[in-house]
Amino acid sequence: MKSILHKANSRGNANHGWLQSYHTFSFANYHNPDRMNFGVLRVLNDDTVAAGMGFGTHPHNNMEIISLPLSGALKHQDSMGNVAVIKEGEIQVMSAGTGVFHSEHNNSEQNEVKFLQIWVFPNKQNVTPRYDQISLKELEKQNAFYQVLSPNADDAGVWVHQDAWFNLGKFETGKTDTYTLHNSNNGVYAFILEGDVEINGQRLEKRDGFGVWDVKEINLTALSPSYVLLMEVPMNI
Repeated sequence: MKSILHKANSRGNANHGWLQSYHTFSFANYHNPDRMNFGVLRVLNDDTVAAGMGFGTHPHNNMEIISLPLSGALKHQDSMGNVAVIKEGEIQVMSAGTGVFHSEHNNSEQNEVKFLQIWVFPNKQNVTPRYDQISLKELEKQNAFYQVLSPNADDAGVWVHQDAWFNLGKFETGKTDTYTLHNSNNGVYAFILEGDVEINGQRLEKRDGFGVWDVKEINLTALSPSYVLLMEVPMNI
């Protein structure tokens, strides 16, 4: 097994007043040549946006962009004509492809919104842009990982143009689960949303990131009530 550990307090940080953002990988003004990506996982931003504020209209192309609200709600608008509100308990995906303009704003004038912004390099260039969002309520399981993203439109969760699988899991203290990789050439990046866990012998705390590869499975034990995101991605870009 090969691994890399990113402690929560080692992340890049940008405080714009209206936006507090923690960058696991190099992003915007935070540049660390040793932390450019984990395989095709390019961006993992942990964002908090103040009430009534947000990201103005801006362009993207040839990137799979995933948003996962952790509390509150985001209002999304894009050049494809989509206008939507994405709430905690939902997941959003946008394939930028040949190019798209979009904006993301806090949908509340009173409360902040917290969400993960995740970028994945696609395995196909210049695809037709697309947008999707779903509720995760029907997928949720107790004390087990459940799939929220895959390469396949017919599978559980949203889909992307990449051989990637994302799983979430909420665990009570002492509970365990094993995640088996779909492809032995992939790696898994675990991001601890809440709690304390042990993964393949490594103890992890809230907002720690832990990437592993050259493994067939991930073994997790919850050391406290925990919420974990697993991102299985190809290691070769």
